[in-house]
Amino acid sequence: MTSRTTGTAHENPRESGCPHAATDTGAPPPVRDWPALDLAGPTDFDPVLGELMREGPLTRIKLPHGEGWAWLVTRYDDVKQVTNDARLSREAVAERQVTRLAPHFIPMPGAVGFVDPPDHTRLRRAVTSAFSARHTEHLRGRVQGALDALCDELLAQGPPADLTERLLTPFPIAVISEVMGIPAEHRQDMHDWTQLILSSAEGADRSEQAKQAMASCFTTLIRANADSNGEDVVSLLGAAVARGDLSRQEAVGFAVLIQIGGEAVTHNTGQMVHLLLSRPDLWDRLRTDRAVLPRATDELLRFIPHRSAVGLSRIALEDLDLCGRTIRAGEPVYVSYLAANRDPDVFPDPDAVDFDRSPASPHVSFGHGPHYCVGGLVARMQSELLLTALLDRFPGLALAVPPDEVRWRRGALIRGPEALPVTW
Repeated sequence: MTSRTTGTAHENPRESGCPHAATDTGAPPPVRDWPALDLAGPTDFDPVLGELMREGPLTRIKLPHGEGWAWLVTRYDDVKQVTNDARLSREAVAERQVTRLAPHFIPMPGAVGFVDPPDHTRLRRAVTSAFSARHTEHLRGRVQGALDALCDELLAQGPPADLTERLLTPFPIAVISEVMGIPAEHRQDMHDWTQLILSSAEGADRSEQAKQAMASCFTTLIRANADSNGEDVVSLLGAAVARGDLSRQEAVGFAVLIQIGGEAVTHNTGQMVHLLLSRPDLWDRLRTDRAVLPRATDELLRFIPHRSAVGLSRIALEDLDLCGRTIRAGEPVYVSYLAANRDPDVFPDPDAVDFDRSPASPHVSFGHGPHYCVGGLVARMQSELLLTALLDRFPGLALAVPPDEVRWRRGALIRGPEALPVTW
């Protein structure tokens, strides 16, 4: 049995094949403006990105903030190549005003997202144990109780309810707080700061103030955990700083980046639930065939447009050839994981949700290469736990309003429902 749904079609986005070793054969593609769009629907594919994909696997873009233009790579194989190429540096971006979506520059100086190997490898090694497959499975058991308690409270209150407020927000906060080792008195502040940092609508000053406040809190927590032997991130970073494995600035920048990323689960899972409840055939498939849930979770992660525009760029350290073009030293390059996840050469009929894709979709929603999301396993585990809880505990779960009346976050770097009214 196959469950499918069609999203916003953007046709076949490109012709197959890309002569990686070819040289320039003409004028560079035009620079396209890519505004920050607040799309009306949760799974609407960004029309600007759709146009860029049709224009070719390598185009040029100008985003609302920063300076100049950047290359954009959209084909799945090329995205994987770029993210594994040591000649394309994240570290070199830190001192550049590269064209970008947000009015502010999110990472702290020295943050792992803007460090290249071997320093990048050294930094990630400090927290590897907190995100290992073994520790993630151990975490699953520890956080299940928090999820059960939230479901109990929601059931006791009765319908209707805002699922974003009552479940999809507090559960990821509890999980990331557990992973990070955040004391209870700081958890709400961490959440509030994250919302400001991840908004492009609040302005650069407020976002920067929130980032500095979060950094100050982590500085205190990491210093206090210098002698800790705990398995949470703050303890691991505190001990690593004490050993001299990394500086306090590196540890704080790393902690801020992980904390910010941890709450993406709220918005990603909100998109999943909205899609599933808008398509009863998909929801019924999961109800009657629980064995498909792990594969369905990955397919949903592939399909949902989990962010707006693009994330973090890279800088070419030397001239290199890609897709018949020469990328010159010093030029910025973005990859689009959203586009790669809709590459028809890898995902036939990419605008359909297909729980029976075989083999399982090798999506790149958590990135690829050295900068693959350190919390990817934990994030995926949370989405699967949340979907399982909804299937098990809320028979007859349905949207309490028509699908097109659900409000979506405005001016946000990560897409998701502002509120998700449901009944059961």
